[in-house]
Amino acid sequence: MSEAATLLRKADFPGLLTAGGEVWHYLDTGATAQKPQVVIDAMARALGSDYATVHRGVYGRSADMTLAYEAARQRVAAFIGGREEEVVFTRGATEAINLVAQTWGLAQLGEGDRILLSTLEHHSNIVPWQMLAERVGVAIDVCRLTDDGRIDLDAAQSMLTERHKLVALAHVSNVLGSRLDVRRAADMAHSVGAKLLVDGCQAAPRLTLDMVALDCDFYVFSAHKLYGPTGIGVLWARSDILDAMPPWQGGGAMIDRVTFEKTTYASAPQRFEAGTPAITEAIALHAAIDYVDSIGLDQIHQLETDLVVRLRRELTAMNDVTVFGPADSAGIVSFAIDGVHPHDLGTILDEANVAIRAGHHCAQPLMDHLGVSATARASFGLYSDESDVDALLEGIARTRRIFGSVSA
Repeated sequence: MSEAATLLRKADFPGLLTAGGEVWHYLDTGATAQKPQVVIDAMARALGSDYATVHRGVYGRSADMTLAYEAARQRVAAFIGGREEEVVFTRGATEAINLVAQTWGLAQLGEGDRILLSTLEHHSNIVPWQMLAERVGVAIDVCRLTDDGRIDLDAAQSMLTERHKLVALAHVSNVLGSRLDVRRAADMAHSVGAKLLVDGCQAAPRLTLDMVALDCDFYVFSAHKLYGPTGIGVLWARSDILDAMPPWQGGGAMIDRVTFEKTTYASAPQRFEAGTPAITEAIALHAAIDYVDSIGLDQIHQLETDLVVRLRRELTAMNDVTVFGPADSAGIVSFAIDGVHPHDLGTILDEANVAIRAGHHCAQPLMDHLGVSATARASFGLYSDESDVDALLEGIARTRRIFGSVSA
């Protein structure tokens, strides 16, 4: 993507200006992405002139809104290379993982079974499995990382046994940007009869997805990291798995027939969408996917890759800075400056309208592995450009001067 094209894209995002109209160098897209105006407009229309409930009304606007809501499901399915009956809308990736744990997990796992995770997982892909383990007695194993911060699939393969019923791994690390070979992980899991769940929160905004090619069993992601709204996410699962899973929550929309003697449930995916759904959020997610596709994931990924390469090169040249993760990290650079807490760096950068993430990034086991309590993280988006890297590097230089770095 050319510099001119990136500037045009920046203009699409009202959140990239401060309240005073200054440029805001937003480098925290890994936490949540800014929203283009077309997404904001789509949600405003859905909340305003187009608004009605779905799946219930026989009047025209309700029928139109139902079509728009289900069109969003179809759009998500096309975006990830799946089928619409395999797409369940949730409140986010966290809820999607909890849904799997509390439905499929409770029904399929028990004493003596094992789950394999990795050291770099987000808390949302750790805690639900721990809660399940406390309830049914499954054991959790943790796969180590390679020296450059990738999930060590050779180690995982040596750990897997027929007692493992689930492997749950991140497609792209939210701290290190390292990418998983999902197809190899799927082949390994299936070779011992286990299912593979993939946390795709950081992958969906930057990598082309194809559920058939990846051959995983569950895939989850959140809309708000994909330039869409908060409050909605996606669980994709194979139809045969969804059809065999019991419902998670009870209420309207997920039923076939209710009597006081017995209730029968709707087929998937409606079985897992009890109550009034996130109607306006789904429509806004549709707009976000259209926006991303208008640019192209390959172009977005290349833009982010170029910025990662430059930032890693500049940071590595500073002898008081440690850069974490592999050289080909996807859109994310985590680092630490000797003698400077990441929170202090983040505060000083904020004075110059530069926003990064500072902390443990909901990955405390990974922090323990890295031997730090926190890192600074710059994460790019489709609106990022060289000026954002320039502003970050200037802020880092100022911070090093303030803290008296001998190499500054």
